Amino acid sequence: MRKFIAGVLASAFLAFAPAATAQIPPNVLVVGQIAEPKSLDPHAVTAVNDFRILMNMYDGLVRYKDGTLEVEPALAESWTISEDGTTYTFKLREGVTFHDGSAFDAEAVKFNFDRMLNEDHPYHDTGPFPLAFFFSSVEDVEVVDEFTVAFNLSEPYAPFLSNLAYPTGLIVSPTAVAEYGENFGRHPTGTGAYKFGEWEANAKVVAVRNEGYWDGAPALEAVIYRPITDANTRVAEMLSGGLDIMVEVPPDSLQQFKGDNAYAVHEQAGPHVWFLILNAKEAPFNVKAARQAANYAINKTALVENILQGTADVAAGPTPPAFAWAYNEALEPYPYDPAKAKELLAEAGYDGEEVTFYVTEGGSGMLDPIAMGTAIQADLEAVGMDVKIETYEWNTFLGKVNPGLEGKANMAEMAWMTNDPDTLPFLALRSDAFPDKGGFNSGYYSNPEVDTLLEAARRETDQEKRAQLYKQMQEIVQEDAPWVFVANWKQNAVTRAEVKDFKLQPSFFLMLQDVKK
Repeated sequence: MRKFIAGVLASAFLAFAPAATAQIPPNVLVVGQIAEPKSLDPHAVTAVNDFRILMNMYDGLVRYKDGTLEVEPALAESWTISEDGTTYTFKLREGVTFHDGSAFDAEAVKFNFDRMLNEDHPYHDTGPFPLAFFFSSVEDVEVVDEFTVAFNLSEPYAPFLSNLAYPTGLIVSPTAVAEYGENFGRHPTGTGAYKFGEWEANAKVVAVRNEGYWDGAPALEAVIYRPITDANTRVAEMLSGGLDIMVEVPPDSLQQFKGDNAYAVHEQAGPHVWFLILNAKEAPFNVKAARQAANYAINKTALVENILQGTADVAAGPTPPAFAWAYNEALEPYPYDPAKAKELLAEAGYDGEEVTFYVTEGGSGMLDPIAMGTAIQADLEAVGMDVKIETYEWNTFLGKVNPGLEGKANMAEMAWMTNDPDTLPFLALRSDAFPDKGGFNSGYYSNPEVDTLLEAARRETDQEKRAQLYKQMQEIVQEDAPWVFVANWKQNAVTRAEVKDFKLQPSFFLMLQDVKK
């Protein structure tokens, strides 16, 4: 089956050129992605670009209910939570097998989490596992019986089920990890609706139908994911017939597709924030006044209206408004005030030294990063800052930013799409989330009060009380300005008219099990 599909697809993509109409095989779906995946090991990656593939090859114990961020059963049929909130016991679905034929059971679940969390596990060295933070409260995973597994936590942890539904909680085949070791990410094996077919570097990832899928085999024979970094090239491929689905459509092109009956435009709000990481360890942004100055200097309304053409709103702080229950509506975005910015830069003692600014060519949720970076550079130069842009391909960019900006750059573009109001601040704003501690606080922001609020919020199971803790955190972070808060985006995609039953999800994942063509 795999050889047959691969052969069909290989012949289909011989003539991909913008001027020609590509011949996509019937019942095969071609998706235009924004970048090459880094890995197909769900425990080893952080980018939504990769997650859009992985969510169709793997399952977790739970998943997000269609159209929501609410959790429902998946590989676990049901679960119970102890009265003190520290033990989650899952009853697993029986009769499920991994794509390699090995059995899914409680031992497999334990293997997955022990691999990520226990340094003495024989396959822990197949990492690193950058989002293992999601499960830092897990003390141990206990096999109760063949199809029952218990997670014992060190303390109550409110985001636990939501994090299990995130790609870091997807379940991989222990047999395949043992066979491929550190190369497992090139030989992905899960229980999902699609099986891995092939990965041709910088050309395509092919996934083929899992005929024995426990939740019903998908209608499509195969899905092919093509990495097309340049947004204009993705548009050209969509128009020429080389793609069935295109994600992250440039604002300039949305109206063009909306006016053509051959296409359908999909839009969906979700928890997204686009921001600039400011290096708070080194001058000039080691002084709060300089960080606030950057927030006043940048005309975020112009970015949203002119470059993003209304496909986003100006961000007021670190929490996206899509998390309505936890969002602090009292916060107002920093206004555009160049005079105030100049005043604050003088107060901060900025003397005109060069500021290095990392910009990416593309990436998950990065919108129009080069145009935005150029406009930001101009706004900062207008208030007297000397800004030098360095531009990198997405995975190279992440390789520079995620280890921290110290000694390299003063600021960097970034966007996060998250599943819970805990995720982004806990992984990127806590003192214990500096890169050398395994987190994503690449600008080294540290405020003990924020740390305390975030720790309390993840232990608080009463949502109203938890919301108040997040709202206090947002006020402090906005004042401290470790980031320039830029935009909250409404995601989009375009499909060809013959693609049926496709919908965007607030999780930003592409769920293709029910899609037909």
